Amino acid sequence: MQSQNPFFDDLARMAGGALGAISGLKTEVENLVRQQFERFMAGANMVPREEFDVVRDMATKARQDQESLAQRIADLEEKLAALTGQQSGGQE
Repeated sequence: MQSQNPFFDDLARMAGGALGAISGLKTEVENLVRQQFERFMAGANMVPREEFDVVRDMATKARQDQESLAQRIADLEEKLAALTGQQSGGQE
C-alpha cells in the first residue's frame, strides 16, 4: 500500500527548488570570479596569451634575421680581407 503524503511531495518540491537555486548561484559565483579575475589582469598590465605568442614569434624571427645578417657581414668581411690582402700582396 502506497500512501500519498503531502509532506514528502512538498519536501521533494523544496529539494528540487533548492537544487535549482544552488545551480543558479554556482553560475553567478563563477561569473563574478571571472569578472574579478579579468579586472585584476587588466589592472596588472598583463597581456593576453595570444598577444604574447605573437610578440614572441616576432622576436624569434627578428633574432633569426639578426643572426643571418651577422653571418652575412662576417662572410663579407672575410671576402674584403681576402681582396685587400691580394691587392696589397700584388702591389709589393
